[in-house]
Amino acid sequence: MPHNPVAPEFRAALKVLPSFDGLSDETLGATRKAFISAIRSVKVPEYPDVRVEQCHVPGPAGAPAVPVVTYRPVAHHPNAPALVYIHSGGIVSGTPEVDDARCRQMASELGLVIFSVDYRLAPEAPYPAAIEDCYAVLKWAHDHASDLGIDQNRLVIGGDSAGGGLTACLALLARDRAEIRVLFQLLIYPMLDDRTGTTLMPSPALGEYIWTRSANHYAWNAYLGKTPGSPGIAGYAAAFRATDLTGLPPAYIGVGSLDLFLDEDLEYARRLMAAGVPTEVCVIPGAYHVFDVFIPDAPMSRQFRNSYFTALKRAISPDSF
Repeated sequence: MPHNPVAPEFRAALKVLPSFDGLSDETLGATRKAFISAIRSVKVPEYPDVRVEQCHVPGPAGAPAVPVVTYRPVAHHPNAPALVYIHSGGIVSGTPEVDDARCRQMASELGLVIFSVDYRLAPEAPYPAAIEDCYAVLKWAHDHASDLGIDQNRLVIGGDSAGGGLTACLALLARDRAEIRVLFQLLIYPMLDDRTGTTLMPSPALGEYIWTRSANHYAWNAYLGKTPGSPGIAGYAAAFRATDLTGLPPAYIGVGSLDLFLDEDLEYARRLMAAGVPTEVCVIPGAYHVFDVFIPDAPMSRQFRNSYFTALKRAISPDSF
């Protein structure tokens, strides 16, 4: 009997989960709808103790306002810690809705006020649209902290998949523009390196499910407006391309052992640590991309969630700085 590397608790879901394989301009519209539909099919708690609102934040110069979904604990305390969150979808699909359950739970259990960014998507809006939208929201939260009831000194950033990659880029941008101090960066299976699946080929065991090499190539090409792996890609576009990682906020990187992004995530973590950035790493064995979103109650999904919740809790604790 051939060996199945997928953990038993994650196998059954593969029959119904969406795949981004074969992503193209022609299939993008249908893929966007299928992604949202699959998310809506997952049963998740309501979290009535979290108030959800929508607003618009002034966008980058010459660009439209950025829609933001705000999650705020009903029992809100002034000077609360805040998280600017960036959703998944390969920078070519998704909305804050795809991470709604995650944001509700973080707000409920950690007392965070969360600003989830509905950034512009590629290919309609290529680089630097998405990252500049995210920076605009971060700066807005920072500059209006007292009005928003948040602690300017406990401002963290985070995201998953493409959102994790944009979070890593946002940390670089915030460091270099030196307008905002980011306390912590939460990188959940982040999409960091445009070369993966184009000029760098991971083990065949990686990226077989959900997010594949072909999907990665299409998404990076759409966002960069040029062939992935081309010379001269900026670190603000693909964080792995950054050559100087010193002075970045402490990081958490979590990923499944079958994820296409495993190699780039572990190497980025190693480089962060080599640059003196405190970094925690969690690898879930037998897990593919976004496993925890679609099978949230699996024991290892709970383990994963507890891991990064603990890291966030430690980062926003008044004792941590």
